[in-house]
Amino acid sequence: MSQPFVHLRVHTEFSLIDSVVRVPELVAAAAAAGMPALALTDQSNLFAMVKFHGAALKAGIKPVIGVDLLVDEEGERQGATRLTLLCQSQSGYRNLSRLLTRAYLEGQGRGTACIARAWLAADNLDGLIALSGAAEGDVGRALVNARERDAERLLSTWLALFPGRFYLELQRLGRPAEESYIAGAVALAARRGVPVVATNDVRFLKADEFESHEARVCIHDGTLLGDSGRVRRYTRQQYLRTPQEMAALFADVPEALANSVEIARRCSLQLELGEARLPQYPLPAGVSTEDFLRDESAAGLCRRFPGPGGVTPKHRERLARELEVICQMGFA
Repeated sequence: MSQPFVHLRVHTEFSLIDSVVRVPELVAAAAAAGMPALALTDQSNLFAMVKFHGAALKAGIKPVIGVDLLVDEEGERQGATRLTLLCQSQSGYRNLSRLLTRAYLEGQGRGTACIARAWLAADNLDGLIALSGAAEGDVGRALVNARERDAERLLSTWLALFPGRFYLELQRLGRPAEESYIAGAVALAARRGVPVVATNDVRFLKADEFESHEARVCIHDGTLLGDSGRVRRYTRQQYLRTPQEMAALFADVPEALANSVEIARRCSLQLELGEARLPQYPLPAGVSTEDFLRDESAAGLCRRFPGPGGVTPKHRERLARELEVICQMGFA
């Protein structure tokens, strides 16, 4: 029996620019491969969360909810770095939602939603597990560029933000300097007692879907498939590998496989769906929400039709009927 494995970094079509994976097909493929759990980590959004959560549960797969984030690094010449956050709990989901909201409101200077490093603090990251971003994270970039002191310093920062919840991410996707990065990351992890985890940065389900994925990327970038000068950011290896394939790929680092299962075990976000959640509105003492709504509506009606003969019995009857429906539905 092969080493169990859980995919923890997966983009779907809801990432909009860099994946051709559809949620139903993704869940079906994971179930067919016997995967016990599966993560959804679209780029800077949770658009597919409800759809994925329901489909995974129906298929007998534990859904892990997360997001692949771009971190805007001040002074970073190579652009934003990557960080993947996974929700352990409702607290983590709320903290992640706040980060995403702020990214869309304040972090779109580069043309895409980014978070700023300065926004991250230990008290607003509770309930979240972090994956380092492999060679595209800040620690990874430092290792690839032989800046070991910087890698140590950056790792210390992340460990302070995510105590016991930060993992150095390993990937084998056929990219340049990949093995050099993995050797450095494994050595750093051993020195600092930090766990490592394997991911496959999934963008398509099957290896033969690489061309269709590249076509989608070209459409977004405004380039041509045959353009020899275009930047090629993805490889043919970024498909939904089976646990057996991942076990063979990381046979030399079995703990990276085991930790994928452990992370999935630690993530237990329960979505509460199908129930209306209304804002808590401040009310005068001793007044119910229904009575307050009726009083405010009556006052508003008078303001809308001021003067003698402004509010007619027909108006009052219509208002009473609509308020009755609202109150009966529990929306007061």
